Amino acid sequence: MSQLPHGWAEAPIVELLAPLSDGRIIHQGWSPQCAQGTSPNCDVWGVLKTTSIQNGRFLPEHNKLLPDALEPRILLEVHEGDILLTCAGPRIRCGVPCLVRSTRPKLIISGKMYRMRAMEPDVESRFVEAMLRAPVTQDAIDGIKTGMSESGMNLTHARFAKLEIPVPPTNEQKRIANKLDAVLARVNACLDHLDRIPAILKRFRQSVVSAATDGLLTSDWRMRNYGNTDRSITSTTLVEQCFQNRVITYGVIKLGDETPQGVPCLRTSNVRWLRIDTEGMKRIAQALSNEYPRTVLQGGEVLVNVRGTLGGVAVATSDMIGWNVSREVAVVPVDKSKVNPQFLALWIGAERSQGWLRGVEKGVAYTGINIEDLRTLPLEFPSLEEQTEIVRRVESLITYADRLEARYNAARAQAEKLTPATLAKAFRGELVPQDPNDEPASELLERIRAQRGNKLADKPRRAPALVRPKSGLHQGAAE
Repeated sequence: MSQLPHGWAEAPIVELLAPLSDGRIIHQGWSPQCAQGTSPNCDVWGVLKTTSIQNGRFLPEHNKLLPDALEPRILLEVHEGDILLTCAGPRIRCGVPCLVRSTRPKLIISGKMYRMRAMEPDVESRFVEAMLRAPVTQDAIDGIKTGMSESGMNLTHARFAKLEIPVPPTNEQKRIANKLDAVLARVNACLDHLDRIPAILKRFRQSVVSAATDGLLTSDWRMRNYGNTDRSITSTTLVEQCFQNRVITYGVIKLGDETPQGVPCLRTSNVRWLRIDTEGMKRIAQALSNEYPRTVLQGGEVLVNVRGTLGGVAVATSDMIGWNVSREVAVVPVDKSKVNPQFLALWIGAERSQGWLRGVEKGVAYTGINIEDLRTLPLEFPSLEEQTEIVRRVESLITYADRLEARYNAARAQAEKLTPATLAKAFRGELVPQDPNDEPASELLERIRAQRGNKLADKPRRAPALVRPKSGLHQGAAE
């Protein structure tokens, strides 16, 4: 910080930390070769995964089971009041802090995290956590990370220990922590409420499609046009609604290298539920696309994912003419004189059809739907006139849902800014009032240094050793 608030000081973070049970200031954990699964209860030892440390949240259920053959390193057991910090992993996940406000017994920190404790009562633990979360500190931490790639960064003990941080008086630390608890609790509650919206919108869209394909969405339309709500439907199969000279088939088997200015080729990641997402779309060589002429799009085909990520179904639009698809996507060349392609996509996307398709999936590690099975998918549809009305109404309701989702995304983005903005305000000295009667941080730091000096003088000549695994057992990288 270029200019500290009145009464504040700067110090290396280690000066705010208390010696741990073995005299060390910072512990780094242990990375044994863990067993499959998680520790089921408080009677079984587990090793924490880095995902147990979220920004300001501790998730003890994120752990791996320690094998019975390995002796636990009890010194590394996590306790309430510990401050944890990830020290290895992708850049975005290296340097993430949290205070352990509550935990269960028999959980050990892993080798990809640090454990420390604040010098209570002179230093407030909640303040240290907040300080480590603050944007100014996160920027400083990011600047001292090392590594050869963005996916493999490290925060060394030596560099972290020298991290200079702003220190307010003890009483002001407590006021800051209390205010943050109150404000951030409301922010988190807001985020929790917002995060329920995507599931609600998903159920809404699915309900609309189900009502549309069951005939409920247009019962009033039939009453108005035919004088009753009865439906006249045709029962058939998917293959019977296609052009006679075009078959339902899948596309290019091996896409080859990316070809700039080549033919766009849709994969399962592009064919979503009732929409096409062109982000990350691959382009293939024109000569390769020519080898698969049956799946070159002419517009109006229904595309169905048949390998990998299933459930995607959408209609190829006119601007996709000339594009192709990969082998994971089936092309259904719909005869528009028989069925509206958009209605057919709704039918395939409805839970009734999705359940039928799940029932014919084959494979274990890599599931898929055979083209022969897809061709026999049962269909029921009303007149073309009613299909058109159904599509119109569904599009209107889905558009409404899309607008709500856009508003949710905007609100979520704004809410996510509240926490870093509040933390930044706290460490500019603007979140709580200052009290001129508070002991200045400079005097606080001098007292801490004196206390630490006395403790070092009384420190045993040798710290207790860590408990080691039984001989003959190896260690591997912890997660």
